[in-house]
Amino acid sequence: MTRITDLELLVRIADLGNLTAAAKALDWSPAAASAALKRMEEQLGFPLFVRSTRSLRLSGEGQRYLPHARAALRALTDGRDEALAGREALSGVLHLAVPSDLGRHVLLPWLEQFQERHAALTLRLQIGDPLTDLLRRPVDAAVRYGPPAGNAQVALPLLPDCRRVLVAAPHYLALHGMPTSPEDMARHEALRYLRAGEVPTHWPVLVAGEPVNLPLAGRRVADDGEVVKRWALAGLGIAYKSWPDVAQELASGQLVHIHPHWRGDPAPLNLILPGRAQLSPALRQLRDELRRRLEEFARSMPR
Repeated sequence: MTRITDLELLVRIADLGNLTAAAKALDWSPAAASAALKRMEEQLGFPLFVRSTRSLRLSGEGQRYLPHARAALRALTDGRDEALAGREALSGVLHLAVPSDLGRHVLLPWLEQFQERHAALTLRLQIGDPLTDLLRRPVDAAVRYGPPAGNAQVALPLLPDCRRVLVAAPHYLALHGMPTSPEDMARHEALRYLRAGEVPTHWPVLVAGEPVNLPLAGRRVADDGEVVKRWALAGLGIAYKSWPDVAQELASGQLVHIHPHWRGDPAPLNLILPGRAQLSPALRQLRDELRRRLEEFARSMPR
């Protein structure tokens, strides 16, 4: 019988196109993930992936099997959560820090639904972009892009293969045109996010596999990611945003992805804890739910 963890691995590999990345996202070793994939293929009687030296791609049988695997995984995880909710009611106070933009527009509705299912759980939200030192602040966990602020903290992956993208409103591009080359970015209004108190002078990207620093100019800088996105939506310039922050606006056409072949800087999304001992039942269930929901973004992200 195929294990639920094996199905999770299959879906992750299909979404990320890489066994090592999928193993990392699920806190597996590459060797354990490879053995699980081999076990699945032996049980099913057909290869799920066609292997190359750098990546995996679904075989014909794998493409036909994947939608059924996704449906089965959703049913099994929903059943597991319902059973656990009946056995172990979550209670107490959960202090959670979330980024400004992602927190308000993506995570907040999910957190509200999570609380509705756990009436005895009190959620205290701290919304803002600056990194939180969990050892010094009364916060149980923080959703953050990038590594933890201190070595003593632990980062549990939520969306490990996440990158930043260049975006602008259609009416800005209609007035000012699309950047024709990396150097051309210098004539555009860059909507910059203040990092650790410093104004960025360039945005790193990969162009044809080569690292390039896009030169920046512009009059607008903010230490709040939501403000930067609002400026972009208003047609005031070009922003460099993490994919989940702008996925909904890109899908609706409010923003345009500028030069998708310019590969943006990595921006892995993690749940940061003071230590693994602080992974309470409430945090464990919340982390599992956020990971499943963020898979929707993983499927739409450019590779």
